[in-house]
Amino acid sequence: MASGTTTTTQVTDAINNMLSLPLLERAYPHFVHTLWGYVRPLSKNQSTTVKFRRYTSLAAATTALTEGVKPTSTQLAITDITAVPLQYGAYVEVTDYLDMTTLDPLKVEIAGLLGDQMGDTFDILCRAVITAGSTVQYASTATSTATVAAGMILTGDEIKEAVRTLQTNNAKPITEIVNPSDGFNTSPIQAAYIGIISEDTYFDLKKDPDFVRVSEYADPGSRLGVYEVGSLDEVRFVLAGSNANLSAAGGSGSIDVHYTLIMGRGYYGITQITGEAVKVITKPLGSAGTSDPLDQLQTMGWKGTFVAKRLNENFAVRIEHAVSS
Repeated sequence: MASGTTTTTQVTDAINNMLSLPLLERAYPHFVHTLWGYVRPLSKNQSTTVKFRRYTSLAAATTALTEGVKPTSTQLAITDITAVPLQYGAYVEVTDYLDMTTLDPLKVEIAGLLGDQMGDTFDILCRAVITAGSTVQYASTATSTATVAAGMILTGDEIKEAVRTLQTNNAKPITEIVNPSDGFNTSPIQAAYIGIISEDTYFDLKKDPDFVRVSEYADPGSRLGVYEVGSLDEVRFVLAGSNANLSAAGGSGSIDVHYTLIMGRGYYGITQITGEAVKVITKPLGSAGTSDPLDQLQTMGWKGTFVAKRLNENFAVRIEHAVSS
């Protein structure tokens, strides 16, 4: 028997016990890190690499022209950033005996579990990239991760400082949100910088007198999604759940240092191979031929391609700070 096969040992018999349906809700993160990137699909059978290209802004032409004299032409300059989407995937293998004896809606549960796993995978991959940017702001008087001390929490002044940095760097507010369930298409949103925070950070932030909760919006229906919790200055905040990034025991006195990422438009890009973005693959009983001669095994799984890439380091600020105990 394959080591990863799920049998009645893992999913115990429920016949002699009262089973409450539907099953208990699973705890899973919020999958918000992939929602704000510039989406650039890679056409199938074209290349293994996608190229993001940016033209360098032209300097202001402040020198007056001389009558009849041809000025020097302006030369264009570009920056190319490449990324290679990779394959990710996983599957669940169950026995026919489990399928015929359990009271659980097994296939429905497996499909839900695999969907959560896929979202979690892409979210964690994206988080690792976008929270590793080089524009860093340390809370209070800290000058490094190791010097962030207890009490140096996220405040409205820290957020306003980050917004000033973004505006100084000419970072524009985000105007679109990605819809992963629609194949990574985008939908327009009201322009704003986006802040990704942990629940512990939210606990501190909502005490700030300048923080506006979603319930206090003039139009609550304009919220970015179920995980938007409020705004401050020109930033709208979403919760990352258990996928919020931090430096565990990285601060002064071995405290956890939380990362709050505030970003503008065009900070990062996302690429998936067209037609291979996500596939749900089911191998029913009897599909394995002589490798499963008695039709005892069946699988359900997913496979997808994904890569995230930072495109402009100046278009996001990572604030490193403590949280209240």
